Amino acid sequence: VTEFLMICFPGMQDTQHWLSIPLAPLLVLALGANFVLLLAIRQEACLHQPMYYLLAILSMLDVILCLTVIPKVLLIFWFNMKPISFAGCFLQMFIMNTFLPMESSTFLVMAYDRYVAICHPLRYPSIITEQFVINAAIFIVFRNLLATLPTPVLASRLTYCASNVVENCICANISVARLSCEDIHLSKLYQFVSVWCLLGSDLVLILLSYCFILRAVMHLNSGGAATKALSTCSSHLILILFFYTLLLVFIFTNKAGKEVPSEVPILLNVLHHVIPPALNPIVYGVRTQEIKRGIVKLLK
Repeated sequence: VTEFLMICFPGMQDTQHWLSIPLAPLLVLALGANFVLLLAIRQEACLHQPMYYLLAILSMLDVILCLTVIPKVLLIFWFNMKPISFAGCFLQMFIMNTFLPMESSTFLVMAYDRYVAICHPLRYPSIITEQFVINAAIFIVFRNLLATLPTPVLASRLTYCASNVVENCICANISVARLSCEDIHLSKLYQFVSVWCLLGSDLVLILLSYCFILRAVMHLNSGGAATKALSTCSSHLILILFFYTLLLVFIFTNKAGKEVPSEVPILLNVLHHVIPPALNPIVYGVRTQEIKRGIVKLLK
């Protein structure tokens, strides 16, 4: 096998192109909103702070994930360009398996930022510095790179001697590995363990940080101070809930097997690569006054 054929939705070959109607505007929105946010953070001096640098990292990850998946899906829908090279397929698999946990780790670092800001406000300037952001970025990259790299490596080393038709819109590990003539239990087991260890530990630590934040807020004497403290976390909390809810729904529908139509997890997987990237900059832009002013100034 020198290439794979991506057929997207096996039971919707004649109608799947209609899905491009919502996908194309979402792609434009995601790219446009993230590029505007990145430009605003770069040009506005008041946004040159660690919290906004972390948001910039999140935006860059969103753009990379979005461009890795959605353009190829649209090419399949519009021009029936189903083939993808052997190397291209595993490159896409590597980016998806690595950058998605990177996004989760970025949410974790942002949760720690909010924890320090609310629970230890006097120590915040000395803890959350530009050097902290650099160290956090190195942690995000190397932790997830080392943990997820074996997944595409194991899949690429399998022998593919039968069908080359991938019943998916993207080169997901299991969708590709099941085309192999060899035993794929090791590949499936490693992906399962690595994903749950990375994303699961991130989610637990994020929830733990918000438990400390809520405890600190409940001890505030002033109702106005409590409201202000919670409002600084609201944007971050909305995005975390959406990111992990959509991801968990995808995982459980994928594990449900024949009880759920095969098209449902495929669609959820595609949407998870475009809806959060479109939503993240909008939520922060609407709910954060500094970013809103920066974007308005940039557009003017």
